[in-house]
Amino acid sequence: LILYNGYNLEPGLIKQMNAAGVNANKFAVGEVVTPLDFDYQGTKQPDPHVWGDAENGIKMVNSIRDQLIALSPEDEEEFNQNAARLTEELQQLDSWITQQIQTIPAKQRQLVTTHDAFQYYARAYGLEITGTLIGISTEEQPSARTLKNLADAIKATKVPAIFAETTINPDLIQTVAQEAGVKLAPAELYSDSIGGVGSDGDTYVKMLTANTRTIVEALGGDFTALE
Repeated sequence: LILYNGYNLEPGLIKQMNAAGVNANKFAVGEVVTPLDFDYQGTKQPDPHVWGDAENGIKMVNSIRDQLIALSPEDEEEFNQNAARLTEELQQLDSWITQQIQTIPAKQRQLVTTHDAFQYYARAYGLEITGTLIGISTEEQPSARTLKNLADAIKATKVPAIFAETTINPDLIQTVAQEAGVKLAPAELYSDSIGGVGSDGDTYVKMLTANTRTIVEALGGDFTALE
């Protein structure tokens, strides 16, 4: 069984599997979620970053459980127990994130990130995406005008901090921060992958927890640790 996100997040992986003639069940876990759209070269495309909303995470857990049961029905009880345990953990996480974001002053609940990976998180937890340096693809290269326009937007909205990401070189977003006269959050956000083993974001739950702490502390909220 090969599990992948879907919504064109891993086109290279799909090509490799097809070329190699991989004989295994394949399942796009993220595609159980109704996607939000983003504009790519004038066309609407599904945003693959569905995991930003913990409720979507619950949907994906249940879909993985069902795939595993179909593959190994004799282990159904164990799969159900594990899925139930993780679902409860994600429900608690979802409520906690909502509470944490609410501690940020309303006018400061604005996200400026390196690329457009936080649409689901923002919608779920009450943040506004004020701007991104690049779009959905981490391979895009922003123009000088894009940098200036983003800096101007930051100045106009008086965003208290902007955010780099762990998987993207922070130099350009640092340039924007300097141009706009705003601080760059000291910790980077996990966007397109979880953190390395031993980091504060090395699981899905820890990734969302770490991102929430980074956002709340940088935007002037009152952070309380998840118990």
